Amino acid sequence: MVIGVTMITVIPGEERAVYNVLTKIAGVREVFHVFGEYDFIAIIDVGSLSEINKTVDTIRENDMVTSTKTIIGAEL
Repeated sequence: MVIGVTMITVIPGEERAVYNVLTKIAGVREVFHVFGEYDFIAIIDVGSLSEINKTVDTIRENDMVTSTKTIIGAEL
């Protein structure tokens, strides 16, 4: 299991549409609408780093997404 936290910025006014898309992407476990520098935080829960990469690529393919920043979780 690999966990990623992706912060997502979208075109203003398109939050609801993006939320609806994010919640349907395989590997996205939770989506939180937040205020501040980012519009959403998506928790990605997949089996490998390459799957995180594919999931983030899928998020970025949405024309309403303007930027992402992903942090990968590590086990201590």
